[in-house]
Amino acid sequence: MTDSIRVAIAHDYLTQRGGAEKVVLAMARAFPDAPIYTTLFEPSTTFPEFSELDVRPSKLNRIGFLRKNHRAALPLLPFASSSIEIDADVVLTSTSGWAHGFHTSGRKLVYCYSPARWLYESQMYLGEFPSPLKRVALEGLSWPLRRWDRQAALSADRYLAISTVVQQRITDAYGIPSTVVPAPFTVETAPAEAIPEATAWLDGAGYYLCISRLLPYKNVDKVMAAFAGTERRLIVVGRGPEADRLRKLKSDNVLMLSDLTSGQMTWLYQGCNGLIAASYEDYGLTPIEAGYHGKPSAVLRWGGFLDTVEEGISGVYFDRPQPDSIREAVTALERTTWEPLKIQAHMEQFSEERFAAELISAVSDIRAEQIERTASR
Repeated sequence: MTDSIRVAIAHDYLTQRGGAEKVVLAMARAFPDAPIYTTLFEPSTTFPEFSELDVRPSKLNRIGFLRKNHRAALPLLPFASSSIEIDADVVLTSTSGWAHGFHTSGRKLVYCYSPARWLYESQMYLGEFPSPLKRVALEGLSWPLRRWDRQAALSADRYLAISTVVQQRITDAYGIPSTVVPAPFTVETAPAEAIPEATAWLDGAGYYLCISRLLPYKNVDKVMAAFAGTERRLIVVGRGPEADRLRKLKSDNVLMLSDLTSGQMTWLYQGCNGLIAASYEDYGLTPIEAGYHGKPSAVLRWGGFLDTVEEGISGVYFDRPQPDSIREAVTALERTTWEPLKIQAHMEQFSEERFAAELISAVSDIRAEQIERTASR
């Protein structure tokens, strides 16, 4: 048990409603007494549950503009991260770039979604047509940030990887081993809540879902293009810097939504024909959430999706994030007879209970190692 272990949770920034933030909430449920340290915290744009928790942001959080635009804070985040001091026996660190640099008096257990994309996969992070200003800025910051990032990684006592592709990426970036611990899906307890805008737009028609942060490497534009010129309907849920560009590109059979409640998300999942995801994902949480509701997915054959989607049981794959390939996969989805109970059974391996048990075991082990080392001195 971990009752006698002082545990703290660390996360890069709490300014969004994404899969990583859902994982942090699962960590908080596993360790209900643990405070949460982060660089930036904006309650209005992340999950409302965080407002009820002990969240401790850095001094950078005093700048309101950065709370609303965390990407603009990139040059300052190494300093903000390095300024955070955590007094705990074990810090459970949730990160894809910054929180592994927080300082602690105890042991550091890192749960990694990926080594920083903007450092090690900048082309994918920026997209096919990055602005010259963004590219120059990133290139100028790359060398000092890589040095900081690797020092931060080496300060950890143990690494956990969200998927097998991330496990390999951790080895490539840092030269250190890690253990794969799949992230959990969250069972939403809020009752289904209809979305008036979507109800009116659908007018009884069926629809597919694409749930994603609106970033270049998520390839939401390719998914939208796959539905253009067809009778199928697509609902895109998410927010991000690509939002304005995507609104200009979308056809009339595409509806874009954001900032939905848990009940509204449940309503969308329950009513959809399936989920479409063309992103370069380190994990692939949305097919698990769709699968919990017995819905199949059509996903890119890449990265974390390979761990979370079983072909023929919970979904189909397409090989290229291009409209024609996505369109063919949707057709295959429609021609297959899916068994909701089999889909749901496949998702049991990603339960929050299993995730919590693995984290508790890892925290206990790393604390025991520390005690043994102290005693042997």
